[in-house]
Amino acid sequence: MNEKNDKGQITLKPYLIALPFIAMAVFVDQLSKWLAVEYLKGSGSFSIIEGVFSLRYLENRGAAFGIFYGQQVFLILIAVILASVILYLYGRIPSGRRYNFLRVVHILIISGAIGNLIDRIRFGFVIDFFFFELINFPIFNVADSYIVIACILLLLLVLFYYKDNELEYLEKREKVMIIEQVDINEE
Repeated sequence: MNEKNDKGQITLKPYLIALPFIAMAVFVDQLSKWLAVEYLKGSGSFSIIEGVFSLRYLENRGAAFGIFYGQQVFLILIAVILASVILYLYGRIPSGRRYNFLRVVHILIISGAIGNLIDRIRFGFVIDFFFFELINFPIFNVADSYIVIACILLLLLVLFYYKDNELEYLEKREKVMIIEQVDINEE
């Protein structure tokens, strides 16, 4: 099943494997936000595909679609809790190549949460800059993209790839085998 030592405890190996990927994803997110500050802040919109997609600097003091506007402490707490739960579940993923897609999902969600968490702690807001003008979709960033891509991938995996019994690791407690004792002296 998952990476456990001979005492049945979860080991650090899967986390050590994930760490460089998380660090790289967070770096890409933070670099993209730095570039947005350097080249987009105060300059209006930069059109990539006229009338369809542009880059536009925005300081988002809320969450998705502007909910929880100005409630940074609450949003920081939610991000820490989310990242902690996902990290815990990541450690429970069974070993084997079949679960690599699930590992990617976890890494993307953790990276997205950390990327936006860094912004909230540093600036008190999240830097957003991708804008789909054609559908007037809310402005978003690379970290948001990680989370959305991970959720879509997770949905597809659950619906079409994994069987129910392959996701049993998500259960909170370990399954315990109960053996019924039978007294051989009974008549």
